[in-house]
Amino acid sequence: MFFGLHMPMTGTMALRGERIGNDRAQVRMGFQPGQANSRGDVNGGAIATLLDCTLAAAVRAHHPDAYGVATIDLTLHYVAAASGELIATAHCERRGRSISFARGEVHAEDGTLVALATGTFKLIARQPAQR
Repeated sequence: MFFGLHMPMTGTMALRGERIGNDRAQVRMGFQPGQANSRGDVNGGAIATLLDCTLAAAVRAHHPDAYGVATIDLTLHYVAAASGELIATAHCERRGRSISFARGEVHAEDGTLVALATGTFKLIARQPAQR
């Protein structure tokens, strides 16, 4: 489970939701050898996945169980290479009825800034479970 939602991909990517609420989310990504680039650092695609999931969580932080999201746009800026676990934090800057905007960043465990991101997301109400 990832902040109340069944998301198998988060297990594959070793993503752990640590905090959600007050329009914010924090997610940790454990390093796995399959995430490494040719230099042994975390691949940019893995960092993009971490940011996408963290920003998406921030935009549904007001009611994590009631909404899923679809990413409309995600812009990343890679600042430094990193290996080991990474921690992403995100904040929902504006939430509309269906479209929300968020920004976030990724840091290495030693505090080094690794990447910055902004994103636009469509909120999708989850359907109640059928009995």
